[in-house]
Amino acid sequence: MTITPHRQRHLSAPTMEPDGQRHPIITPTAGRALAVLRIAYGLTFLWAFVDKVFGFGYATKSGKGWIDGGDPTAGFLGKGTAGPMSDFYHSLVGDWWVSPLFMIGLAGIGIALTLGIGMRIAAVSGALLYLLMWSANLPPANNPVLDDHILGAISVVALALVAAGNVWGFGKWWAGLDFVRKYPWLR
Repeated sequence: MTITPHRQRHLSAPTMEPDGQRHPIITPTAGRALAVLRIAYGLTFLWAFVDKVFGFGYATKSGKGWIDGGDPTAGFLGKGTAGPMSDFYHSLVGDWWVSPLFMIGLAGIGIALTLGIGMRIAAVSGALLYLLMWSANLPPANNPVLDDHILGAISVVALALVAAGNVWGFGKWWAGLDFVRKYPWLR
Protein backbone atom coordinates (compact mmCIF):
# COMPACT_ATOMS: atom_id res chain seq x y z
CA MET A 1 0.00 0.00 0.00
CA THR A 2 1.35 3.38 -0.97
CA ILE A 3 0.90 6.18 1.54
CA THR A 4 -0.02 9.48 -0.02
CA PRO A 5 1.61 12.65 1.38
CA HIS A 6 -1.72 13.71 2.91
CA ARG A 7 -2.12 10.36 4.67
CA GLN A 8 1.54 10.23 5.66
CA ARG A 9 1.18 13.52 7.56
CA HIS A 10 -1.36 11.90 9.91
CA LEU A 11 0.60 8.67 10.35
CA SER A 12 4.01 10.21 10.97
CA ALA A 13 5.98 9.82 14.16
CA PRO A 14 5.26 12.03 17.16
CA THR A 15 6.47 15.60 16.85
CA MET A 16 8.12 17.83 19.42
CA GLU A 17 5.65 20.31 20.90
CA PRO A 18 6.42 23.75 22.40
CA ASP A 19 6.18 22.24 25.89
CA GLY A 20 9.23 20.11 25.07
CA GLN A 21 7.27 16.86 25.03
CA ARG A 22 6.51 14.50 22.18
CA HIS A 23 2.81 14.04 21.43
CA PRO A 24 1.32 11.66 18.90
CA ILE A 25 -0.28 13.35 15.94
CA ILE A 26 -4.05 13.47 16.05
CA THR A 27 -5.97 14.74 13.07
CA PRO A 28 -7.52 18.18 13.53
CA THR A 29 -11.03 16.72 13.31
CA ALA A 30 -10.25 14.08 15.95
CA GLY A 31 -8.71 16.77 18.15
CA ARG A 32 -11.87 18.86 17.94
CA ALA A 33 -14.07 15.83 18.69
CA LEU A 34 -11.96 15.03 21.75
CA ALA A 35 -12.12 18.67 22.83
CA VAL A 36 -15.92 18.57 22.65
CA LEU A 37 -15.92 15.36 24.71
CA ARG A 38 -13.53 16.92 27.27
CA ILE A 39 -15.62 20.08 27.60
CA ALA A 40 -18.84 18.06 27.87
CA TYR A 41 -17.40 15.94 30.69
CA GLY A 42 -16.09 19.08 32.37
CA LEU A 43 -19.48 20.74 32.22
CA THR A 44 -21.18 17.69 33.74
CA PHE A 45 -18.88 17.95 36.76
CA LEU A 46 -19.39 21.72 36.98
CA TRP A 47 -23.17 21.34 36.69
CA ALA A 48 -23.21 18.77 39.50
CA PHE A 49 -21.21 21.19 41.65
CA VAL A 50 -23.47 24.20 40.90
CA ASP A 51 -26.70 22.21 41.38
CA LYS A 52 -25.50 20.85 44.72
CA VAL A 53 -24.43 24.31 45.90
CA PHE A 54 -27.64 26.12 44.96
CA GLY A 55 -30.27 23.35 44.79
CA PHE A 56 -31.81 24.21 41.43
CA GLY A 57 -34.30 21.35 41.66
CA TYR A 58 -32.56 18.86 39.39
CA ALA A 59 -30.49 16.32 41.35
CA THR A 60 -30.66 18.58 44.40
CA LYS A 61 -34.09 19.75 45.52
CA SER A 62 -34.80 23.47 45.75
CA GLY A 63 -33.97 24.78 49.21
CA LYS A 64 -31.69 21.78 49.92
CA GLY A 65 -28.52 23.18 48.35
CA TRP A 66 -25.26 23.43 50.24
CA ILE A 67 -25.78 27.18 50.48
CA ASP A 68 -29.10 26.50 52.29
CA GLY A 69 -27.42 24.23 54.83
CA GLY A 70 -28.06 20.99 52.95
CA ASP A 71 -25.52 18.20 52.86
CA PRO A 72 -24.57 17.46 49.22
CA THR A 73 -23.55 13.88 49.98
CA ALA A 74 -25.93 12.73 52.72
CA GLY A 75 -28.81 11.70 50.47
CA PHE A 76 -26.73 9.59 48.13
CA LEU A 77 -24.50 8.08 50.81
CA GLY A 78 -27.36 7.45 53.21
CA LYS A 79 -30.10 6.21 50.88
CA GLY A 80 -28.66 5.88 47.38
CA THR A 81 -26.15 3.11 47.92
CA ALA A 82 -26.65 -0.63 47.68
CA GLY A 83 -24.53 -3.74 47.54
CA PRO A 84 -21.42 -4.95 49.31
CA MET A 85 -19.94 -1.48 49.88
CA SER A 86 -23.12 0.20 51.16
CA ASP A 87 -22.20 -0.11 54.87
CA PHE A 88 -18.94 1.70 54.19
CA TYR A 89 -20.71 4.52 52.35
CA HIS A 90 -23.43 4.77 55.03
CA SER A 91 -20.67 5.20 57.63
CA LEU A 92 -19.44 8.34 55.84
CA VAL A 93 -22.72 10.26 56.21
CA GLY A 94 -22.18 13.36 58.32
CA ASP A 95 -18.38 13.12 58.51
CA TRP A 96 -17.08 16.69 58.41
CA TRP A 97 -14.65 16.14 55.54
CA VAL A 98 -16.82 14.20 53.09
CA SER A 99 -18.96 16.96 51.56
CA PRO A 100 -16.18 19.58 51.25
CA LEU A 101 -13.83 17.06 49.64
CA PHE A 102 -16.56 15.88 47.26
CA MET A 103 -17.49 19.45 46.30
CA ILE A 104 -13.84 20.48 45.79
CA GLY A 105 -13.44 17.39 43.62
CA LEU A 106 -16.48 18.21 41.48
CA ALA A 107 -15.40 21.83 41.00
CA GLY A 108 -11.72 21.05 40.42
CA ILE A 109 -12.33 18.23 37.95
CA GLY A 110 -14.97 20.31 36.16
CA ILE A 111 -12.76 23.37 35.84
CA ALA A 112 -9.72 21.36 34.76
CA LEU A 113 -11.59 19.41 32.07
CA THR A 114 -13.53 22.42 30.80
CA LEU A 115 -10.40 24.58 30.50
CA GLY A 116 -8.07 21.74 29.45
CA ILE A 117 -5.58 22.33 32.28
CA GLY A 118 -4.25 19.92 34.86
CA MET A 119 -5.51 17.02 32.78
CA ARG A 120 -3.41 14.41 34.61
CA ILE A 121 -4.81 15.38 37.99
CA ALA A 122 -8.31 15.67 36.53
CA ALA A 123 -7.99 12.20 35.00
CA VAL A 124 -6.79 10.54 38.19
CA SER A 125 -9.26 12.30 40.49
CA GLY A 126 -12.13 12.02 37.99
CA ALA A 127 -11.52 8.30 37.46
CA LEU A 128 -11.29 7.79 41.22
CA LEU A 129 -14.57 9.65 41.81
CA TYR A 130 -16.28 7.68 39.04
CA LEU A 131 -15.00 4.37 40.46
CA LEU A 132 -16.13 5.27 43.97
CA MET A 133 -19.60 6.14 42.68
CA TRP A 134 -19.66 2.89 40.69
CA SER A 135 -18.73 0.89 43.78
CA ALA A 136 -21.56 2.50 45.77
CA ASN A 137 -24.17 0.54 43.79
CA LEU A 138 -22.95 -2.93 42.97
CA PRO A 139 -23.86 -4.71 40.85
CA PRO A 140 -24.89 -2.09 38.29
CA ALA A 141 -28.56 -2.19 37.28
CA ASN A 142 -28.21 -2.92 33.56
CA ASN A 143 -24.95 -4.86 33.25
CA PRO A 144 -23.09 -7.13 35.66
CA VAL A 145 -19.97 -4.94 35.56
CA LEU A 146 -20.15 -1.89 33.29
CA ASP A 147 -22.13 1.29 33.67
CA ASP A 148 -21.72 4.98 32.84
CA HIS A 149 -19.30 5.47 35.75
CA ILE A 150 -16.81 2.97 34.31
CA LEU A 151 -17.14 4.55 30.88
CA GLY A 152 -16.61 7.99 32.43
CA ALA A 153 -13.47 6.80 34.23
CA ILE A 154 -12.05 5.35 31.00
CA SER A 155 -12.96 8.50 29.07
CA VAL A 156 -11.31 11.03 31.39
CA VAL A 157 -8.13 8.97 31.46
CA ALA A 158 -8.12 8.69 27.66
CA LEU A 159 -8.67 12.44 27.34
CA ALA A 160 -5.60 13.12 29.46
CA LEU A 161 -3.50 10.57 27.59
CA VAL A 162 -4.19 12.22 24.22
CA ALA A 163 -3.59 15.74 25.59
CA ALA A 164 -7.16 16.75 24.75
CA GLY A 165 -6.66 20.01 26.65
CA ASN A 166 -4.47 21.31 23.82
CA VAL A 167 -7.41 21.80 21.44
CA TRP A 168 -9.92 24.48 22.38
CA GLY A 169 -8.33 24.63 25.81
CA PHE A 170 -5.38 26.06 27.68
CA GLY A 171 -3.37 22.82 27.82
CA LYS A 172 -0.33 24.04 25.89
CA TRP A 173 -0.19 27.30 27.82
CA TRP A 174 -0.59 25.41 31.11
CA ALA A 175 2.17 22.93 30.20
CA GLY A 176 4.52 25.85 29.48
CA LEU A 177 4.17 27.41 32.93
CA ASP A 178 7.35 27.21 35.03
CA PHE A 179 5.75 25.45 38.01
CA VAL A 180 4.06 22.90 35.72
CA ARG A 181 7.36 22.20 33.92
CA LYS A 182 9.00 21.77 37.33
CA TYR A 183 6.22 19.40 38.49
CA PRO A 184 5.05 17.54 35.36
CA TRP A 185 2.36 15.65 37.29
CA LEU A 186 0.44 18.96 37.26
CA ARG A 187 -0.03 18.70 33.49
